[in-house]
Amino acid sequence: MIVAYQQFWWLAGALSGFLLVAPVLATSLYALSRARERGERPDLRVVLKTWLNWQDSHFNKWGNDYWCLFQFGTLLALAATGWVFTSAALITLLAPLPVQNPGDFVQHVVLAKDGLLFELWLVLGGVLAAPIFASTVIAIPLLLDRRVTLMRAVLTSWQVVLSNPVAMAVWAFLIMGLTALGMASLLLGLIAVIPVLGHASWHAYRDLVDVSSLAERESP
Repeated sequence: MIVAYQQFWWLAGALSGFLLVAPVLATSLYALSRARERGERPDLRVVLKTWLNWQDSHFNKWGNDYWCLFQFGTLLALAATGWVFTSAALITLLAPLPVQNPGDFVQHVVLAKDGLLFELWLVLGGVLAAPIFASTVIAIPLLLDRRVTLMRAVLTSWQVVLSNPVAMAVWAFLIMGLTALGMASLLLGLIAVIPVLGHASWHAYRDLVDVSSLAERESP
């Protein structure tokens, strides 16, 4: 935020992009919830092993099954980068005056009397974010918990969203609203918001997906 303060189109894109990579950042929270559910001790060891030595007993370290979370994280990072460039291009090309800081954005985009740039920006962000949400809402907890391919995890996540559209829409708005509150408090609110959303996402996965027929991954 400090680096991008005078280039607000970067700042807006970066804050929006945070929502895309947040599911990967919450992986350790899923692991802690999983440990509690299994009656294991949810401590720092679980977090460190999840991030640094995940699946250490996995025989094939070069297969897609082993690198699925890394692949998914890379795809989300690319999607976030694409949104940053798209957001920057949209605001730069269509704003009536240069937007260099938050004040310019509010004055020339949000409160602009002519044109619908702000509405267009919101709609474009929603159109780009919706498939990302549908692909990630269940996929990453599932990948952490069970030995499934990345494609199967994404398709399962889409199936959950399509089967529960109202509940998933409410959940998406809750995620965006709570994250926005956390960011509005100079990011300090995220200290409380991210753990709540992370653990809730794990329980949503467990409530919505029957994984009894899928092989477990080793416990962190």
